[in-house]
Amino acid sequence: MPKATKGGQAQQSELPSTLKRSGGKAQRTFAKAHDSAAEEYGSEQRAHRVAYAALKHSFEKVGDHWEPKDKRGPSDQRALSGGPNASGKSAEGVDANASKEHLLGIARRLDIHGRSTMRKAELVDAIKKENRRERGK
Repeated sequence: MPKATKGGQAQQSELPSTLKRSGGKAQRTFAKAHDSAAEEYGSEQRAHRVAYAALKHSFEKVGDHWEPKDKRGPSDQRALSGGPNASGKSAEGVDANASKEHLLGIARRLDIHGRSTMRKAELVDAIKKENRRERGK
């Protein structure tokens, strides 16, 4: 089912819950990428993966919503390898390529305890865990 209207706006009823709580640009990015991929490939599952890949290129998941990244680009090792058989660990929307300072700022906003002693990889894992917890609420 199309995720965007003919005017290019995202259909709220068709968006995942985390995108409903996100800005209009994130919603349009997901919807347009999804619709284009669905038309190209004819597979709903593949269209969904393509739409999330496009979203993660410009946005990062913070808690229960998506926010613009400081710098566009792949968010983790899996996104960097790309293609249908992408390998590497997924950061589930966390921008694992961001600086440690940026990740500390996100962890501070999410009130992750022990963040000041964590290494970069531990921060990414802690943010992923908190994002999952927020999504479940």
